[in-house]
Amino acid sequence: MNTSFFQDMLGSIAERGRALLERSPGWPGTARPDATAPETLESLARALLSGRGEASGVALARQLLDRYAAEPMAARIAFFRLLAEQFDPDPAGIGQAWESYRQNASPDNLQRLLEAVEPPRQELFRRFNLAPGGTAALVAMREDLLKHGGKEPALRKVDDDFAHLFGSWFNRGFLVVRRIDWSTPADILERIIRYEAVHEIQGWEDLRRRVQPSDRRCFGFFHPSLIDEPLIFVEVALTREIPGSIQGLLAEEREVLPAAEATTAVFYSISNCQPGLRGVSFGNFLIKQVVEELSRELPSLTTFVTLSPVPGFAAWLAKRGTTPQLEPGWHQDAAAAESARAELLPLAASYFLTAKGHGGKPVDPVARFHLGNGARLERLNWLGDNSAKGLREAQGLMVNYLYDLRFIEANHEAFANDGTVVASTAVRRYLPVTQPAPENVA
Repeated sequence: MNTSFFQDMLGSIAERGRALLERSPGWPGTARPDATAPETLESLARALLSGRGEASGVALARQLLDRYAAEPMAARIAFFRLLAEQFDPDPAGIGQAWESYRQNASPDNLQRLLEAVEPPRQELFRRFNLAPGGTAALVAMREDLLKHGGKEPALRKVDDDFAHLFGSWFNRGFLVVRRIDWSTPADILERIIRYEAVHEIQGWEDLRRRVQPSDRRCFGFFHPSLIDEPLIFVEVALTREIPGSIQGLLAEEREVLPAAEATTAVFYSISNCQPGLRGVSFGNFLIKQVVEELSRELPSLTTFVTLSPVPGFAAWLAKRGTTPQLEPGWHQDAAAAESARAELLPLAASYFLTAKGHGGKPVDPVARFHLGNGARLERLNWLGDNSAKGLREAQGLMVNYLYDLRFIEANHEAFANDGTVVASTAVRRYLPVTQPAPENVA
């Protein structure tokens, strides 16, 4: 059964359910005994949570999500506040269930305790998901919450419930990796252009250069409920050696390498496509699966490496008061660039190896991601990205993280347990001989 057929079937059920509800007295239920009373997000939510019928549930979920989408942002945030205040577990019920379990730790009492402590919000979200397009709508709802209500402490528990459910619904076992190439449907390709977050794609011809040549690959993770929406995608270049700049990798006029001659797979862009799924980890699974796919297709590949941005470096320099005084166009002047290089590479080594954020982990988010996956910080690439964005965010710096399959597990354990940044000698040699203790700058 394909997704389109399934969604059409749900839509049919929703329409039948709506017809049943409209004929029932007191529609939509106890939350609205007066049929002339206006429907609100609250009344629809309470009716959905109290109902038991599948058809009526699908119809109610669809109506509630339609109503939510039609509301202004202020009303949506007010709805999240309502969920936080009035859809909490019942403390008395939790106490009774706990006392019963404490006296008799039977499976039945444990189940009652688990049911008592679960917020009714979670069941409500599950019922939202009954509607056609419910999963996408819930992801969009969480995006609203993160973007417009994320700073309200009282709404944290609503976000925790979203994250808990999404962690199950978007489990790796439900995800499908698909290669994206020039024959991929245009609507998906258009989304790739729009979602690219690392190196902007300048239209269709630029996209063609990234997915069509024999030495280029693009892979994405898809979910059955969001079949035409990539969750995350990675762009890969096949090369003979580890590259040091994005300019050379994405040059319009470059020699295309036959795939069979490549020895190195370079992950040069990883873009998360759904802000509402922030915190749900896909990237580590995607990289591992793409490595497996490429290894099967091209046995000549022996090196798997990234060419990664350093998005927090310039901000870190500014916070420390160590930003160099550079004239506009400095990177095009050989003497100025060399002077800046001598000053900045030791600072970059300190940024990666000694500067610590929350939990004793590196301050750089890209570093936390790749080091947490078991990669090694392999090389600092001076002026690896001389675009306006690269100069603004990182003084042009890029880095390579090496995924050596022999040491991934050991590197991951060292980072997860002790916060150890596994780095090559080539990186460590830039570290000043006299180095202060790791600093907490976050």
